[in-house]
Order: sequence, then C-alpha cells, then structure tokens
Amino acid sequence: MLVNATVEIEKAANILKLLGDKTRLTMIKLLFSHDCCVCEFVAMFNTSQPAISQHLRKLKDAGLVNETRRGQWIIYSLNKENEFYPMVSELLEHLPNQDFKLKELEEKGLRISCD
Repeated sequence: MLVNATVEIEKAANILKLLGDKTRLTMIKLLFSHDCCVCEFVAMFNTSQPAISQHLRKLKDAGLVNETRRGQWIIYSLNKENEFYPMVSELLEHLPNQDFKLKELEEKGLRISCD
C-alpha cells in the first residue's frame, strides 16, 4: 500500500509540475471549455509552432490532452478520462476564465473552423 501511495504522489507531482508552466496551464484552462488547434495556440501565445507543439506533446504524454485529426488539422481537447482529471478540473475551477483569448482570435479572423 505504501508503494502505491508513493507512486501516486509522484505522478500527481509530475502533473502539477507540468501545469506549473504558465503557457501549459493557460492551454489546459482553454481546453477545459474549448477544443483548439495548434495554429490557434501559436497565434494566441505569439510563439513558434515547434514551441507550442512541444508543450502539447508534454501534455499529451502525461495523458492530460487528446488529439484528433480533422482533415489537415489536429485538434486538442482535455482528456476527461485521465486519472488526474478530477484533480486538474478542481484546480481549473479556481483559475480565471481564458475565453477572452479565443474571442481576440475571432476578432482578428484567426479562429480556426475545422468542420
């Protein structure tokens, strides 16, 4: 029992360490209510596509996000089946809404429509 508790604490610490990055935390908060494409994150954070892809890869490797291909687009969503989703969800409830970032993209005509 003690070994499992230690493993779980270590896994939770790794998740929290991942979310300790402002960009990844903001991405997860956005994905809490909206699916997003890499291009949207690139425009939103005004950073390179490889940098955004690296953040998303870390989140995906941890099981926090899912990716779905829609034609040429890869859409990211929050993985609600992840064992740490309840903990992450609780944390996200305490953070300010980030939907204004998507609204800003829409106003600039940069919101992707992949349907």
